[in-house]
Amino acid sequence: MRIRKLHRWKVTPSRARQIQLELRRRVIRADRLTAVRRVAGADVAFDLARGRAFAGVILYSFPELRELERVWAERPLEFPYVPGLLSFREAPVLLAAFARLRGKPDVIFVDGHGYAHPRRFGIACHLGVLLGTATIGCAKSLLIGTHAEPPLAAGKWTPLSDGHETIGAVVRTRTGVKPIYVSQGHRVSLERGVELALAVCDGYRIPKPTREADHFVEEIKEAATT
Repeated sequence: MRIRKLHRWKVTPSRARQIQLELRRRVIRADRLTAVRRVAGADVAFDLARGRAFAGVILYSFPELRELERVWAERPLEFPYVPGLLSFREAPVLLAAFARLRGKPDVIFVDGHGYAHPRRFGIACHLGVLLGTATIGCAKSLLIGTHAEPPLAAGKWTPLSDGHETIGAVVRTRTGVKPIYVSQGHRVSLERGVELALAVCDGYRIPKPTREADHFVEEIKEAATT
């Protein structure tokens, strides 16, 4: 996949926040999707003892969710853990994995937030802008905002709000289990993002693309450390 080089990665946290504010102007929060035929899931695992990061990307057909391709990459872990700056810690190794992907996804599901971010530019937005591809953030925990509890039935959701602004959705992907937090990354509306996130759930709480990417990177990390 083609990757846009819009900034350096070796920066201070202060400069990283400034880059987020600069690049968020490039985010498209309207649907720029036609037919969705291929989707991808992406995730990262860390070996903190060795200072290494591992990224995995799995490409699927849609709506069948048949696996088409999987790639991975390993890089030195160079950015510290700073809340709100996840992309500067994870995106470099993720982009290295995406660069190895032969097929191009129409939509990428990211284990993290997109617009539901203090500066409205989480990792799903960052990857979407750099890859020029529709992205959807599917996070397991809340970063920012308030919400009502969604109904218990699978497929129901309530808005995630920050003040008077809707920044995402709290989505019940499986009846009676904890919801996930879906937000726009790039080139997709919130409603379409929720629809697609539900479409790639296969009876589990976490959407299949990011769930399987998580398993994949853990296997890679384990193999590299044994």
